[in-house]
Amino acid sequence: MAQRKIKQGTTASSAIMFGEELKYAREASGYTQEELGKLRHCDRTVISRTESGKRKPSIEEVEEFDRLYGTGDLLMRLYGRVDWDVSIEHPDWFQEYVDQEAIAIALRAYQDGVIAGPLQCRQYARAIFEAGDAAKSPEEIEEQVRARLSRQSRFLEPDGPLLLVILDESAIRTVIGGPGVMKRQMEHLLKVAKLPNVIIHVAPFANRRTDVKTAMVLLELPDGQRSVYSESLDRGHLSHDSASVAKHQRRYDQLRAECLSESDSLRLIADALEGFRDEEQRVGRGRLAEEQLQQQRRRQLRRGGPRIPRPRPRA
Repeated sequence: MAQRKIKQGTTASSAIMFGEELKYAREASGYTQEELGKLRHCDRTVISRTESGKRKPSIEEVEEFDRLYGTGDLLMRLYGRVDWDVSIEHPDWFQEYVDQEAIAIALRAYQDGVIAGPLQCRQYARAIFEAGDAAKSPEEIEEQVRARLSRQSRFLEPDGPLLLVILDESAIRTVIGGPGVMKRQMEHLLKVAKLPNVIIHVAPFANRRTDVKTAMVLLELPDGQRSVYSESLDRGHLSHDSASVAKHQRRYDQLRAECLSESDSLRLIADALEGFRDEEQRVGRGRLAEEQLQQQRRRQLRRGGPRIPRPRPRA
């Protein structure tokens, strides 16, 4: 007989509890994960990740589960009450940082090459993940995008924690996803910069003296603890060592002193926005001209083809 094994305590997220109910309904109906996978034309691991709360099923999937298990609309009603954003699984080495970020009272970041994660819009984040791993499915990419946006939410509120971001000018100039995506990203930066807790500075190419070799995030927790986070090619590094934190804080402060003022930084972003807007329009006109040329060539090919005699009506 199937038994519920719900994890007790504050660590049990709504997604995990939904997965446990899903597993209970499957076992009560007599299906194994392998049998259900064959019925749904998917691998057993897909079922396993769904039942462990690590994968968000689609509405159509949940409706099918209700039908297969004879549960009426029970699972569908439970599905609508799950906060999927906070339940996305992160890599083990990243989870400690995510846990601290979720309670931080201040986040100070420096980012070069790309826009810092807390400031990315949906289209830009998707373009980043699509470029990062071509082997990932659209579903996996969407999970990553949703996870990133969910982590932003507490910072992008009027009464949210302090979010102070230094963007290297290369992050503004490097085109990710095309001019249309960059236009939306610049618009997003200008919008969130109006929040009282969000401060954005741009470190210009010219007059740079402080050498910061990698992106970093400085976190401040409610108990006063401070930590620094950075990433290498394969993994992230979170340090609570006071000497290390002080060293990176000093370099961060030196770099901030060399940045454009907040108002000048926003003007540079606004100028970049106009440039991407013009480029998007130019690309659009180029595509339209190409489509018109292709249509003209097709018409010419049809006119230049062999004539096929048609029967004439008799008098």
